[in-house]
Amino acid sequence: MDFSQFVARLQEQGMLTEIDREVSTTYEISTLIKKLDGHPLLFSNVTNHALPVVANICSTRELVAEGLGIQPRDIIRTIDRAINQPQEPEETSAHYRELGSLDDLPILTYYRGDGGPYIASAVVVAHDPEYGLNASYHRMMKIDSRHLVLRILPRNFHTYLERGLEEFAICIGNPMAVLVAAAISAGIEVNELAIANAMAPTPLVKVDGHRVPPADVVMIAEMTGELHDEGPFLDLTETPDIVRQQPVARIKKIYARPHAHFHALLPGGLEHKTLMGMPREPTIYGEVAKVCQVKDVYITPGGCSWLHGAVSICKKHPDDGRKAIEAAFRGHRSMKHVFVVDEDIDIHDPSQIEWAMATRFQGDRDMMVVRDKGSSLDPSSDLETRETTKIGFDLTIPASRDPRDFKRVPLPMDLDANEYVKKD
Repeated sequence: MDFSQFVARLQEQGMLTEIDREVSTTYEISTLIKKLDGHPLLFSNVTNHALPVVANICSTRELVAEGLGIQPRDIIRTIDRAINQPQEPEETSAHYRELGSLDDLPILTYYRGDGGPYIASAVVVAHDPEYGLNASYHRMMKIDSRHLVLRILPRNFHTYLERGLEEFAICIGNPMAVLVAAAISAGIEVNELAIANAMAPTPLVKVDGHRVPPADVVMIAEMTGELHDEGPFLDLTETPDIVRQQPVARIKKIYARPHAHFHALLPGGLEHKTLMGMPREPTIYGEVAKVCQVKDVYITPGGCSWLHGAVSICKKHPDDGRKAIEAAFRGHRSMKHVFVVDEDIDIHDPSQIEWAMATRFQGDRDMMVVRDKGSSLDPSSDLETRETTKIGFDLTIPASRDPRDFKRVPLPMDLDANEYVKKD
């Protein structure tokens, strides 16, 4: 499914809330997105704009699974398989019409204090003669009707630019598989669009000479060689990122599909956290699986879906918990705290993790503390070196004790309480 097809499916299933009251791109839409976080939204009456705005489209694991055509329990395996067995996509055709300028797009100003209106959902698709296609997220602050300033980290797209890349595509309103794949930190030789295609069939289309996913909006851009202040911008931690000098891109052309939607992604919202954190779970899973039997991995929303992770293992040896901690940090180097639990603990339930800490953990014995480079998103880390204190918590049952002493006692009977309650 492309983006608009997925929107239509959610609408047919009654899962999409449509807001037809006139709303502004400045603060009003973003406030409603936050108030209704986790619920897919369609804003069909946006002040001074023809394109409707869609938000919260992948704000839960269930929505991501729906968009990929799988069950939520299969997300980690599906992403892991796609990373290890990417499939080069085929080409198809799609019709686009040309728009005038950035002023035609309902670009939101999300928070008071933002540096300007931001595109937060855009996937940059670039081509290098040696390395091929690359797809990656870059937040973009609008400067004027033709220029954006992009936050670019020293990763693959940055390397492409250093190697002489001149023109690239910016895609908004992408198929679910592309939204997930673009968040994966793959090697420079790996085509993220091939990862997307391995998750769910995702053909490419040609727009103005560029091979791109069938996004609702495609912009053709080039770097100007100039720098401009970028930020402040509210990031995953829901705290503002600092202002930096970043590269400026000139928008040469803008194309939109018939009946296109504009995908607005709320910075710091559940959609932002789901898309950024969830693709780290397979990499953690893969590393932990090398050292012990792993059951499940979860990047927790309470940890900004980036800084905290939980891992459940089937403990076979006394040091499996410690080994799992070390492996988990290798699987996601930005992670600050990781909680390793036994297989009987549901890592998607924070109260169960806390219960395991309360009943199975001793700080002087079961805690691993290291000083290492962490995430630039952590405002408490050293702002220059990005060093932080990483802690692993082994919440598994001590190997020297009888496991029966650490198990919750089940109810003695299997009853349906509703049968005992008098109904009016």
